[in-house]
Amino acid sequence: MELAKLPAWQALQEHAREMADVHMRELFAADPRRYQTFSLQHEQLLLDYSRNRVDARTRTLLLELAAQRGVLEAAARMVAGEHLNTSEDRAALHTLLRAPRDNGVTLEGVAVWPQVQAALGRMEAFCQRLRERRWPGAGGEPVTDVVNLGIGGSHLGPEMVTRALGELATGQPRVHFVSNVDGADLAGKLAQLEPSTTLFIVSSKSFSTMETMTNADSALGWLCDAGIEKDTALRRHFVAVSANREAVAAFGIHEDNRFPLWDWVGGRYSLWSCVGLPIALAVGMSAFRELLAGAAEMDRHFLEAPPGQNMPLMMGLLGVWYVNFFGCQSHAVLPYDRRLALLPTHLQQADMESNGKRVDRHGRRMAVATGPLVWGGEGTSGQHAFFQWLHQGAQWVPVDFVGCATPEHSLTHHHRVLLANLLAQPRALMRGRTVDEARVLLRERGVDADTARRLLPHLVFPGNRPSNTLLLRRLDPRTLGALLALYEHKIFVQGWIWNVNSFDQWGVELGKEMAVEALAALNDERAAQGDQSEHELLDWCRRNGFD
Repeated sequence: MELAKLPAWQALQEHAREMADVHMRELFAADPRRYQTFSLQHEQLLLDYSRNRVDARTRTLLLELAAQRGVLEAAARMVAGEHLNTSEDRAALHTLLRAPRDNGVTLEGVAVWPQVQAALGRMEAFCQRLRERRWPGAGGEPVTDVVNLGIGGSHLGPEMVTRALGELATGQPRVHFVSNVDGADLAGKLAQLEPSTTLFIVSSKSFSTMETMTNADSALGWLCDAGIEKDTALRRHFVAVSANREAVAAFGIHEDNRFPLWDWVGGRYSLWSCVGLPIALAVGMSAFRELLAGAAEMDRHFLEAPPGQNMPLMMGLLGVWYVNFFGCQSHAVLPYDRRLALLPTHLQQADMESNGKRVDRHGRRMAVATGPLVWGGEGTSGQHAFFQWLHQGAQWVPVDFVGCATPEHSLTHHHRVLLANLLAQPRALMRGRTVDEARVLLRERGVDADTARRLLPHLVFPGNRPSNTLLLRRLDPRTLGALLALYEHKIFVQGWIWNVNSFDQWGVELGKEMAVEALAALNDERAAQGDQSEHELLDWCRRNGFD
């Protein structure tokens, strides 16, 4: 049935009108156990969603919407290997990458889980060799530095996790990341490295991504310019993570140095696969397996928990509530932990490539809004950058605050200050400050009447701005795995309710195709497809220093 015709959807439209002028202050005043009513815990992960514009009826109606859309049934179909990626006629089996046991899924008659386990075994053996300094470079000295060449899902997730778990890194090997085709990115990294002890991971599902392959070609040239024979450079200094066996071989990387990917793994869901090789190299395969185990626990929770106790389901439904019934066009993720600084960027890709769609699974134009803009930054730095807009801007945006109860450092007072800010910001967004409270504040400060009248509008905060607070007991591999899987399933919930295909990304392709045309023009093979503006810009670059 069409989404807007579902009984729960229509009831939510009416209910949203009823809730439009309800302030969360009133909701807290009316229910002394509101936190207990609107919070969930799974293992070492706590979700407090009490500071949302919801009451018991909101939750009931949202859960009815999920039931009428068959969200949890669809999740079971996804895990079973059904081709939910309809536009590409593929399964979306990223959950199988972290499954603790064989669930019997076969694709085209081939058992899938054993392939995953075999790949993990190869990863482990490779990581052990490098971490034990048993992988010699061209000169016989062991490899000390590994550079991951990838972009999008082959970069964002692995770098985010590697940084988040940095305390576990032994420094052997040192792991670096290059994603941007801007030569400054690669050149800056290479300037710090020794060719004879550097290994490159070329991570590209298709092994044709323009940015990644440009960087790979330049990395090979750097090795050869250092006097390393090309075949030796490819054998001792390159490995690939790719589904394209033929393209890897054509580049010159031996099949023994290729780690597999499968077409049923989307890039933004691939850090659990061999794409996670730099994670395992940095923090060890044991920690990587713990990361997988934490994600698998969240998978099980999503599939088995009762709807009202289901953390990903509730987070996804809250997002739908704000996008479709309050017109919110963005969602902020604010980690109060320096190690999670890249979490918003990773989730930006995961969410916006998944649900940033204008047509539904059947190619029909969407009649409702879909995925929001996802953005964010780390606390407390963000408080001195964009929180003014969050608190007093003319628009409002739902926020996820993410933090850890236990620090991994000895500066306990710093962590106390950090937590104080993490706890205060959701309360400030929710409560705001009334006119009467602002008057009292000015009076207590001894401000004269004329100045008080002038300052009063600036000291009033509307409040009633919603947020979730996600607390981790500590940032370890298992809990991080659960957190990332939580967001993946939240994205799935929203996509299924909107009836978009969360597993394709056709919107990325057009710009790639035009970049090929523009490159031809830059190479003096002026492409007829270029418009007047493009040609004029190209001419300007040539007149102003472009070689």
